[in-house]
Amino acid sequence: MSNPLLQAFFVGRAVAEVINERLEVALTDALSEVGKFDAEAREQMRQFTQEVIERANRAAEAADAGQSTTVGQDSVDLQANIDELRAEIALLRNELQRYRSSSV
Repeated sequence: MSNPLLQAFFVGRAVAEVINERLEVALTDALSEVGKFDAEAREQMRQFTQEVIERANRAAEAADAGQSTTVGQDSVDLQANIDELRAEIALLRNELQRYRSSSV
């Protein structure tokens, strides 16, 4: 090739083709990685959801089993707890009144 202008045209065209091919490969690889990431994320979310549901079901079953066997005992314990809390509240009220009377 004796004409430098014609040679520059073909060199420029070859550069553009090589850049275009490399960008195409890079874009294809990037989209492939995004697809893999999306698939993995969906799978992890599915596994997470499944594990949460399994744990919730186990906890509900355990609560049902525990509740059905100790219903009478729980109500007695609950009443005892309420009575103890009322006694503590009364004691705290007395202490608060004593504190207020001594500081005045």
